[in-house]
Amino acid sequence: MAEIKRPIGNHGVIGDLRTCALVADDGTIDYFCWPNLDSPSVFTALLDSDEAGVFSLSPDWKACRRQQLYLPDTNILQTRWLAAEGVAEITDYMPICEREDSKPRIIRRLKMVRGEGRFSLRCAPVHDYARATPKAKLRDNAVRFSAHGQPMLRLTATVPLSLDRHAAVATFSLQAGEHAEFIFGCAQDEHLDALQTDICFQETLHYWRDWCQQSNWRGRWREMVKRSSLALKLLTSWQYGSIAAAATFGLPEELGGERNWDYRASWIRDASFSVYALMRLGYVEEAKRFTHWVSHCVENSHHDKERLQVMYRLDSATELHESELPHLSGYAGSRPVRIGNDACQQTQLDIYGELMDAVYLSNKYGEAVSERSWHNICGTIDYLCEHWQEPDAGIWEMRGEPQHFLHSRLMCWVALDRALRLGMKRSLPMPYARWDRVRSEIRQEIWQDFRDPELGHFTATRHGKTLDASMLLMPLVRFVSATDPDWLSTLDAIKAKLVRDGMVWRYDREETPADALSGREGSFVACSFWYVECLARAGRVEEAHFEFEKLLSYANPLGLYAEEFDFHGFALGNFPQALSHLALISAAFFLNRKLDGDDPQWQP
Repeated sequence: MAEIKRPIGNHGVIGDLRTCALVADDGTIDYFCWPNLDSPSVFTALLDSDEAGVFSLSPDWKACRRQQLYLPDTNILQTRWLAAEGVAEITDYMPICEREDSKPRIIRRLKMVRGEGRFSLRCAPVHDYARATPKAKLRDNAVRFSAHGQPMLRLTATVPLSLDRHAAVATFSLQAGEHAEFIFGCAQDEHLDALQTDICFQETLHYWRDWCQQSNWRGRWREMVKRSSLALKLLTSWQYGSIAAAATFGLPEELGGERNWDYRASWIRDASFSVYALMRLGYVEEAKRFTHWVSHCVENSHHDKERLQVMYRLDSATELHESELPHLSGYAGSRPVRIGNDACQQTQLDIYGELMDAVYLSNKYGEAVSERSWHNICGTIDYLCEHWQEPDAGIWEMRGEPQHFLHSRLMCWVALDRALRLGMKRSLPMPYARWDRVRSEIRQEIWQDFRDPELGHFTATRHGKTLDASMLLMPLVRFVSATDPDWLSTLDAIKAKLVRDGMVWRYDREETPADALSGREGSFVACSFWYVECLARAGRVEEAHFEFEKLLSYANPLGLYAEEFDFHGFALGNFPQALSHLALISAAFFLNRKLDGDDPQWQP
């Protein structure tokens, strides 16, 4: 395993609702895709060496303490150094892109708070996932970066710049109270020439604080819930309303292993979780726009509208061809580094349930379903009535042989159940008898074929013996009572088999032949928060509270989560991960009500 120069968890994230950049706690931007989140990267050092593209800025101090924090109620990030020589800080942010002609740009303001210091800067973008041959030209103290067939980028600064091959470099000193500014973005962006950024900073500050003010959360863990909502907003496309699964590609689920995927797309599976979390916090407009985006995906699906894809591009397009980047060594030597995701072509029957749950929630708390949408829904449910008994790749997108997974059956039941509830509530035309019959058939099969009488609990596959953490969703989607004896036995079995100090593994790979990949992944953050919610719903509130506090302690110093935890509770996988933060919000919401003793809502 290669040396890890900047661990995943030692990063903050900034963004403009179009793309995101990762900033390490040493002042280095080592990951940035431009101009969109799913565009090719221009800084890719996180997945290779600094030669793959980096923007570093730091004091030349040998002994110092580093820390990162967000300005309150914002996604404006500060990286600070505290040393005997003084105190220095960088404020990093991206002005919000809310116009079609807006160009993403990174603004870095370095300030000497106390003492004096000498600083070094190196800005060396490498276009097209570090595959292009970079060129740099210096003119009027601005450096233009170009590559054949790639957009031209530019760095402007308030200190003198020079060239070191294809990199912009600078060495300079600051006294207490002095500052320097740097703007990186499109070469044709006129805003790069305006180095007086005070107005831009204030506009960005007010945008994030005004957005935070819309939240109706007044419960416990306010800062963690707020940070989760701000992370979700960063992953949201202003233009399309989609929510990316994560900001990155290629970060490993196992150090040195092959489980390295591209998560810069939007999953249908995340739809219901997103709508639930955003609406619960008061962000109705974001939930509404995401639901509209899902509708566009249905219309853009291949072959027929009933056969949904698992994921779509952020603009709702369907092409997500997977390829490898063999020239990149990978994070900690984790190869291959992949872009795109062929899982989009898998059959995953559970997505119909998540889609219908999102539509149902949107109708319950937002706007009513349109006639056109209901027509599409009817076609989708009719399709599911014919195909629910088929094996599939499952929620975890197994790349082995398709199986009959409990979670897929469960979510097929959810799809029928929510469609029937919605149709009845809105007095909409539907083949009620057929849908109700299929719903009952699915429920009966789950109880008969996905529950082992000898073990006394549900099983991950039909007539199987194994467990899967996706089963934690059974009471959350109201299929089974959270206090049903068979479910409580299942919860205890999951605790014994898959839980370690509050961290929950998705499944035991050795008992899961559908997982055809080598190695072992970390524990899954979202499943860990689902486990907390299941404990709370089962009435084990004290245990749920303690496990929840443990999980909060595993966040990085900024309150951010990747997809998974390693054995030490440190971040693994793509970062920050939307589903992790969505699950945190859901668990916090339910546990908070339980602790208050004020839970008038019906629950199974």
